[in-house]
Amino acid sequence: MEDKKEPQINIELDQEIAEGTYSNLAIINHSVSEFIVDFINIMPGVPKAKVKSRIILTPQHAKRLTKALADNIRKFEQVHGEIKDYEQPPIPMNFGGTTGEA
Repeated sequence: MEDKKEPQINIELDQEIAEGTYSNLAIINHSVSEFIVDFINIMPGVPKAKVKSRIILTPQHAKRLTKALADNIRKFEQVHGEIKDYEQPPIPMNFGGTTGEA
């Protein structure tokens, strides 16, 4: 039997993207065909915040991302202990449709 290797993808990471963008809030909306995740940086005492990055995913990719993120959190907590989830007051933002925050 022949071993079939999956084709490898050459992924390029530009310097600007490699530096990353800090986010302490994610607003998630979805339609029948896509999930939209807006990453936001809210600063204490500043009443206005801008979306720093928007990622649009298919429902299938959103589900795969959820599984991969949960797996990475589990591995992180095995090494570093439980991540504490501090309650934050709700932010009055609603853009219509179904929304979640992370």
